[in-house]
Amino acid sequence: MLGGMRPDGTDLLLSDVTVGDRPGRAVHVVDGWIAWLGVAADAPSAGRVLAGEGALLTPAFVDAHVHATATGLALTGLDLHSRSSLAEAVAAVAAAVRGGPPGTVLGTGWDETGWPEGRGLTRADLDAVVGDRPAYLARVDVHSATVSTALLDLVAGVRDLPGFSPDGQLRLDAHHAARQAAYGAVTAAQRAAAQEATLAEAVRLGIGSLHEMAGPEVSGAEDLRALLALAGRRPGPRVAGYWGELAERGGLDLVRELGLAGAGGDLFCDGALGSHTAALSGPYRDRPDTAGALRFATAQLVDHVRACTAAGVQAGFHCIGDAAVDQVLDAVGAVVAELGAPAVRACRHRLEHVEMAGPGAVERMRAWGMVASVQPAFDAAWGGDAGMYAERLGAERALATNPFADLADAGVALALGSDAPVTPMDPWGGVHAAVDHRTPGAGLRPFDAFDAATHGGWHALRSETAAGPLAVGAPGDLALWATGSTLSGVLERRERPACRALVVAGETLQSL
Repeated sequence: MLGGMRPDGTDLLLSDVTVGDRPGRAVHVVDGWIAWLGVAADAPSAGRVLAGEGALLTPAFVDAHVHATATGLALTGLDLHSRSSLAEAVAAVAAAVRGGPPGTVLGTGWDETGWPEGRGLTRADLDAVVGDRPAYLARVDVHSATVSTALLDLVAGVRDLPGFSPDGQLRLDAHHAARQAAYGAVTAAQRAAAQEATLAEAVRLGIGSLHEMAGPEVSGAEDLRALLALAGRRPGPRVAGYWGELAERGGLDLVRELGLAGAGGDLFCDGALGSHTAALSGPYRDRPDTAGALRFATAQLVDHVRACTAAGVQAGFHCIGDAAVDQVLDAVGAVVAELGAPAVRACRHRLEHVEMAGPGAVERMRAWGMVASVQPAFDAAWGGDAGMYAERLGAERALATNPFADLADAGVALALGSDAPVTPMDPWGGVHAAVDHRTPGAGLRPFDAFDAATHGGWHALRSETAAGPLAVGAPGDLALWATGSTLSGVLERRERPACRALVVAGETLQSL
C-alpha cells in the first residue's frame, strides 16, 4: 500500500482545483476537517499546499460493502472473474497449482452462466488438477463454491449438512462450513498481504472509506481485528467494521469490544440469486423445485433488532430475495410496535443488497429511516431481460430487481458499494451503473448516484455532517482526479478518471 505522507504542519491547502462545476477554487483542511473553501485567489496560507492545476476535486468515495481479505486474495491470487469457459477456469486453477504457494488453493469469481460447456466446476474437475490438495473456489456471488475432495475431508460432518452435493458444488450450511475451513488455512502473513493489497487498491481508486462486512461465516473475528489494527497503524483509507452475528449468539459482544459501526452487514438472512439460495416468494424459473431458503426464524430477527435498538446499535441484514426482505422488515416492524418508530429510526438500520423490494417494502424502509446498501454492478453484470437474473427469475421479476429509482424517489437513503470480491471495487463504474440501469426508468439521476457513492456512505455510518460532503465542517476526505472535466462532464460522458491523490483526514496519499 502507498502510505500517507505527514509533512510539517497540521493543515493542507488544495489550490487551483475544480469543485463540482466551478474551476479556480481552493479547499483548506485543518486538523482533518474542511475549514475553508472558496475562490483560490482568496485562500488562506497553509503549512502544506497541493497544487491541483485545475483538476477535479470531489469528496472521496466510500465503498459501503467490502470483504477486505477475500478481495486482496483475489487481487493477488486466483481470480476467475474473466474466465469465459469451464476449460479456461480449469486451466487457470492448474496454473495456480503449478506456480502458487503450497497449501490450500483459494480462488473466486467463476460464473457458469454463458459458459459453452453449460455447467459449472465440479469436484472431479478440481481433483483432476489439484490432486490431494484442499481447494475452495467460490462462485462469483460467494454464496456457493466448488471444493476438492481433500477439502471435504477436512470438514467433519459436511456431507450431512444442508446444501451438500456429491459433485462438490456446495450451498447453504455446507458451503459456510467449507468456507470457514478454507479461509481458516490462510496464514497471518497471507492475510496481512491481502489486506494491504485491498487498501492499496482503494487508494488507487480514490476510495477514502471501506465498510468491512465481517462475520463468523465470512472472515472471523481475528481477521477483523487484524484489519482494524492495520488501518489504525498508518494513514490510509478508513475502515468501518461490521459484525454479522445474531445478538442471541453473542454478536453484540464483539461490536462493543471493538467499537464497531454496527451489528450486521453480512448477517445472512438468505443467499444469492446466482446460487439459487436467495429466498423468494415464488419458485425459481430455472429450478422450480426451490424458492431458496430463509436462514433464521422471524423471532430470532425480532430479538436481534430489539437488542440492537435498545442498545442504540445499528443492525444490518443481508437480504436479496423478496421473501428475505419482507421477513427482515416484519421483524423491524415488530420492534417498531414495541419500542416506537423514533427509536428504530435513530439506529438507521441497514439492508444490504435488497435486490427484490416491492412498493410495500420500500415504504416501510422509508417510514423507519432505514438505509439501502446496494451494488449497482450486480445489475450491470446480471440484470435486464436476458441476463442471469432473467434466467433465474424470468424476465418480469428480473426487470424489477434493484429498484434504485423507487428507493430514491421514496426518500430511502442509498449507499453504494461493490461487495468486493463479488464485483471489483470500481467506484466510478458503480456510479455509472446506477445511472445506466438495465431496466429503463430504474436508474438514479447522475448527481444522486454520485452522492450515494460518497455522502451516502457517511450517512449509512450515521457519521455524516449537517454541512454535507464538501463544505466547511465536513471531514477532509477528498479525491483529486486526473481530468480537465467538471463533475457534470465526468458524469455525462461516463468518464473513469484516474485518482491523482487521495486525502483522508487531511493526510495526503499519493496515487499518481
